[in-house]
Amino acid sequence: MTAAPHPTLFISNGTAEDLIGARLAGLLPGEIRYSPLVGEGRAYAAAEANRVGRVLHLPSGGFPFGSLNNLKADLRAGLIGDSLGQWADAVRGARGAGAVVVVGDAYALMVGSVAARINHLPLIHVQPLLSAQYLDGLGLRGALRELNALGANLPMPYELRLARGAAAVFVRDAATQRYYQRRGVPARFAGSFAMDVLDRPERELNLPPGRPVLALLPGSREDHRESLPVMLRAAALLPEVTALVAWPHAWEAVTLPDGWTLEIRNDAEALATGEGASIRLLRGAFGAVARAADIAIGTSGTANEQLAGLGVPVVAFATSGPQYTEGFARRQGRLLGAALRVVGADPVILAAEVRSTLSNGPMRARAALDGLTRIGPAGALPVIAAEIERLAQH
Repeated sequence: MTAAPHPTLFISNGTAEDLIGARLAGLLPGEIRYSPLVGEGRAYAAAEANRVGRVLHLPSGGFPFGSLNNLKADLRAGLIGDSLGQWADAVRGARGAGAVVVVGDAYALMVGSVAARINHLPLIHVQPLLSAQYLDGLGLRGALRELNALGANLPMPYELRLARGAAAVFVRDAATQRYYQRRGVPARFAGSFAMDVLDRPERELNLPPGRPVLALLPGSREDHRESLPVMLRAAALLPEVTALVAWPHAWEAVTLPDGWTLEIRNDAEALATGEGASIRLLRGAFGAVARAADIAIGTSGTANEQLAGLGVPVVAFATSGPQYTEGFARRQGRLLGAALRVVGADPVILAAEVRSTLSNGPMRARAALDGLTRIGPAGALPVIAAEIERLAQH
């Protein structure tokens, strides 16, 4: 008689990280436990997982070092005390498990390393954030300008040391695999995590034929309150395209430009109207919008990367945060190369950039090539799941 598989503990710290962890958990047998270090980890509910320990709600949305204001707000919200409590929660959650899986950055790896070591368990690190491509063209001056993002641009020595102690390390692209391996970490690139979690089209969009589709991606962070009105006004200046907003929030969270109105048609669709334009906002249809798009305007982390990974050029602009700040936009630009163009947060400038890109075949080809090659194909999660099962049996 085959023994029941041991539980697996997932530790993750961010919306995209939770989604990757939840999709990975869905490929594993046995009980799934999860310790979300930022937010509630709602994505794990689909995997029927059991949450371990307390929930930490951060005003920054998990970007305390994105700006001084982010850090101050998080400290007031109990960042230090509650974070320390989460370490103890993770250690308890690992008891009786077969493996600890970290999906996240160096901080999550620290928590997971302690939990795995105390409970004598194999540790698997899935690192979806760092890319050696963030270093492309950075230089000393650029690094000094982005000191607050130093640990996001490249792995710190302590992270590499912790990674060497993991039973398996999976990274987001081939360039990062080479970077890690040169530093003694047996890291592996098995496919793009971002593309693994991109859904198939959820439903038919019933689009008018013969018109380019512009995807508007305000993102899952609070940046959307600032960026959505700018995107809508830019789209209103492009009557030759069909603009669609991939909306991940409740309708109550929609922020419109002055003079615009919102007609909520049902739980899945609303219509924003103003300045001579009517633009559909779609909930639960990101996969459909992404795969229909010819071009995108985005202030998102993972969503921008997923569109680029489909070969779709993305136009972006910085917000005041918490996520898509000027520094974040610069970093994503280095990651995506020609697939991303960062311009001013002005509807006229955005509309001009979209129109110019759509009419420039060689530019679109360069964007597609960079997006496809820098992000890479899907396929990592089944490989990682098989490795977790193998390690948990030892």
